[in-house]
Amino acid sequence: MNRYQTILMLAGATALSAAPSAALAQLGIPSRPEDIQFSALEFEPPTASEYHHKTSNGVSVYLMPSHEFPLINVTFSFKGGAYLEPADKVGLARMTGSMLRRGGTATMSASDFDEELDYLAANASSFAGGTRSGASLNCLAGNFDDAFGLFMEMLRNPGFQADKVELYRAERLEQMKQRNDDAGPILNREWDAMLYGRSSYIARVPTAQTMEAITTSDMREFHQTVFNPGNLIIGVTGDFDTREMLAKIDNAIAGWDASPRNPDAPDAHASFTPGVYRVEKDIPQGKVAIGHRTVKRDHPDYFALRIMNDVLGGSGFTSRITKKVRSDEGLAYSAGSSLSMPAEQDGEFQSFYQSKNRTVALAAKLIFEEIDKIRTAPISETELETSKSSIIETFPRTFESKGTTVNLFINDEWTDRPDGYWESFRENVQAVTTKDVLRVAKEHLHPDNMVMMIVGNWGEIEGGDLEGRASMEEFFGGSNTELPLRDPLTQEPIED
Repeated sequence: MNRYQTILMLAGATALSAAPSAALAQLGIPSRPEDIQFSALEFEPPTASEYHHKTSNGVSVYLMPSHEFPLINVTFSFKGGAYLEPADKVGLARMTGSMLRRGGTATMSASDFDEELDYLAANASSFAGGTRSGASLNCLAGNFDDAFGLFMEMLRNPGFQADKVELYRAERLEQMKQRNDDAGPILNREWDAMLYGRSSYIARVPTAQTMEAITTSDMREFHQTVFNPGNLIIGVTGDFDTREMLAKIDNAIAGWDASPRNPDAPDAHASFTPGVYRVEKDIPQGKVAIGHRTVKRDHPDYFALRIMNDVLGGSGFTSRITKKVRSDEGLAYSAGSSLSMPAEQDGEFQSFYQSKNRTVALAAKLIFEEIDKIRTAPISETELETSKSSIIETFPRTFESKGTTVNLFINDEWTDRPDGYWESFRENVQAVTTKDVLRVAKEHLHPDNMVMMIVGNWGEIEGGDLEGRASMEEFFGGSNTELPLRDPLTQEPIED
């Protein structure tokens, strides 16, 4: 910097320091943060009908072109999953979903199939979950026809190559051996078994025996049951022409035998006795979940319940449980609540935390106090508006990408989302009052009928904190039920 530039810079700095408000005003910059004016957020959600098409054999297709990048993403979503697998072959769905991609095709070995996709710089994947299965393809627009041909060969004519199947089986068995290493998986298994029933498709887990029982014939049968046009919805985003893409999809699925659409997953709902349930594990911190089943997604109280949970424990550092247990008392790094309300069956409310064994009881006491408060007194207008603003202002992120939007449309069709739901979403949120939140908290939160699931060192947990503020004697009449730790491979109780 030369002498002249230095003089100009110092002169400018002096002028700004002498009259900062005037200088900022000339630049159109407010002098204080609270004076900043933001334009109103204008956003109208896209509607599924704008992008919905059907193939000649009746398969729903959502096509959302964009030309920013020379890429195409394809999603095939199938109705069916683990709820269709036999009880003596738990793990079949996941195994089939994985082996579609890993096991080659009827005409191409697994290694050759991988090599062809790599040559095309394409990525294909497949899976089978609890109620849905699927496959996806990401590739360049310029070689879409070749990549899509491989993708369809994978879906329609899987190879289930024997050595790849055995490799997968060995990997899963090794993973299963680690099931008891951490408290989280133990708690999740016992929680699901308590709320849904150990034999339900939600709670049951594969064992060494069920994994060994799965054959290639089983996978082929499951594949035929789930992966066919009778259970299919397709979504495509990227650089393509709509009419041409629809024709290519129509041609690709022509002649593909369709079975009757699979039935809905059964509602899994177990009866349980409220109380404290514990699994012994010698760890320095107890991991805890507290809660019960709740309602489905389309319940009239959905929006009020969502805000209720947001205020109680679902919104991080602004929520009551997090502030009380973590910020005020320092008892847990993570503490909060979740409220799942799926479309297919009753959901669940769960408050969760992990705390030193001696402070598990104290943290639980504070959480039950917060549950009681939200059931007996209205939340503040500030809390209500903070929650509403968070939900409404982040609403556009629901449609933040074309891929996200297409997947949303697919899910809405599978779950029969009511027409106009997204168009009226923000109005429904805005309509919730403090009285609504109080009412739904009273009607849907039942602390006396909750399960308190604990994994930890009961000898240290039971007595409570050293200051005597709380002990486990205070909950559910002081009774508790010990659940056995289960063998990671057999899921049979481990004998002492």
